[in-house]
Amino acid sequence: MSDMPKLGGIHHVAYRCRDARETVEFYQDVLGMDFKLAIAEDKVPSTGAPDPYMHVFLDAGGGNVLAFFELPNSPDMGRDEATPAWVQHIAFKVDGMDGLLAAKARAEARGLEVLGPVHHGIFKSIYFFDPNGHRLELACDICTEDQMSELHRVAPDMLEEWSRTKKAPRHAAWLHEKIAAEEGKG
Repeated sequence: MSDMPKLGGIHHVAYRCRDARETVEFYQDVLGMDFKLAIAEDKVPSTGAPDPYMHVFLDAGGGNVLAFFELPNSPDMGRDEATPAWVQHIAFKVDGMDGLLAAKARAEARGLEVLGPVHHGIFKSIYFFDPNGHRLELACDICTEDQMSELHRVAPDMLEEWSRTKKAPRHAAWLHEKIAAEEGKG
């Protein structure tokens, strides 16, 4: 593996949007993201296909970039109907519960329907949709180093068991017990 390049993180993640201006304005207004740059071409650089596009890049913090393509000559956007709407999403980090609740208030003040906070044991999060139908999650970590170490330790065994049974392994059942105890259900 000595010839394997060392990854330095994600350069950017790109999704499709219905309207580049609407998308940039949404992410600036709701999430406070900086609009970094736009690239527009009449031909696809990698294939040479004649397909005009607008490619916009937004600063998601921590050196992470979220990008979108508007493709006016392509069929209308859809989503993978075989995959539940809650599965594919973009999750952003926020600092602490105060930050999470402030983000929820900001999104709701802009008329968005927000789900949560949802308790996941090691983090809490809220969910809402952008104007393109992409599900967004804002999450704040509430875990300890010991909890993350234990989850890392059992991850291979959980994956192995899941691969054989397709049933949720119980290696991290303590997470659900923690949630129930904190929410007074246990």
